[in-house]
Order: sequence, then C-alpha cells, then structure tokens
Amino acid sequence: MATAILHTLRQGPAGTTLTAANLAERVVLIRTSPLFSGLSQDQCEDVARQARPKAFARNEMLFMQGHPVHNLALIRSGSVKITQLGPNGNEVILWIYGVGNVAGGLSEPVSSHHRCSARAMEQSTALLWEYSVIQELMLKYPQIRKNISQILFSRLNELEERFREVATEKVAKRVALALLRLLKHIGKKVHGGVEISLSREELAQMTGTTLFTTSRLLSKWGEMGFVLPRRESVVVSDPYRLELVSDDL
Repeated sequence: MATAILHTLRQGPAGTTLTAANLAERVVLIRTSPLFSGLSQDQCEDVARQARPKAFARNEMLFMQGHPVHNLALIRSGSVKITQLGPNGNEVILWIYGVGNVAGGLSEPVSSHHRCSARAMEQSTALLWEYSVIQELMLKYPQIRKNISQILFSRLNELEERFREVATEKVAKRVALALLRLLKHIGKKVHGGVEISLSREELAQMTGTTLFTTSRLLSKWGEMGFVLPRRESVVVSDPYRLELVSDDL
C-alpha cells in the first residue's frame, strides 16, 4: 500500500501529472527559495502542484524587456543573467541568478511589462507559474507577498551597494567584490575551488570596466595563485585572498 501511495500520480497545471517523487523534489527547491520562506509543507506542496517545469538552452531567453509579464520563474538548475538595454542600445547586466532565485513577475499589475530581459547563461531549468496563479497564491498565502517585498528590498540594497562601489572603489576592488558576491549567487564547487560561470566580457560589464582591464586583472591574480581564469568562467581558489585585494593593479 505504501509503495502504491508513493507512486500515486498527482494532478498538475493544464492536466499534467506529478509523481510523488517529483512533487517532493519540487517542494525541496521551493522551501529553499526566499519567495516561499515561511510556508508550511502542505502549502509548499500546493504551490508546487501549480508550477510547470521548463528547460532553457544556453543563451535562450526566459523573457524580454518590453514584453508583457506572463510568468514567474524559479531557477531549478543553471544560472540566468538579467540585463537591460539603454536608449543607446548598450546592454547592462543587472543581476546574475542561480538555483532558488526568482526572475520576472515580482511587480504589479498583471498587465505590466518586463523592464529587463532574462537569458540562460548555461543549460538551465526552472519552475514557472502563470502570473495570475501567483496573484491567487499571494491572496491565499499572504506570506508570499511579504517575501516579495523583502526580496525587492534586498535587491535595492545590493544595487545601492554596487552603485557606491562604482563611484568610490577602483577597478581591482570592484572586480574582487563582484566575484565575491557571485560566489554566493552562482558559485559551484569544483576541483581546486569554486567556479563562477561567466565570461570576462560579462564580468567587465557588471563592474563598469573594460575587457582588457578585466583580463589583465584575472591574469595577474592567476599568476598569484588565488584565481584560475577560464574562457567562460572563473575559479576562485582562495576567497580570503580575494577579499584582501588592494586597489592597485
């Protein structure tokens, strides 16, 4: 009987079904996300049943700036960069998100348009909720609305901190601080340290510097032995030494 219950199929959105094991895997992810912090096990299961999974290829768009908001995405694997185009067509990287972070659909009203774009930096997967579903869940579980406010507040604080760094710190310190921040968001343990999957161009864009300067810094730190630059990633082998980086190139 227990085995039969374990494999019972549960109804999902649009007539899809979930096995108990798949539901449990979703709930584990949902309970680690700040968006659903404070919800009970039963509430998380309810939220999980209303999501649909989606895979994204490297460089595939999750949503585009100027397009209507349709979904909220919870990153299940991989990483996603959030970018914005300026009036002159230049692209700026605002955020890079990893597993457990949410992208899109955090503002109101439902008819609003995306103010930025989201692109998968590697093969990634996400759980998606229709924006109308998220609205219903916020009414049903007010804690979600409180969590959204806290997420937006935290992001604003980080933006303010990064603005201060651009205004007051020299390039070497800015790049070091950006890498330390990214370690927390998208760092993956590998042999020899923690890997951050992003290109030198993306790192330069995030820190308001040039590709040449970023490449020179990473090469110097590589020679010093606490960073290993790769073509599409950076491996940090000693975060403590990165914290001690001076303003000198």
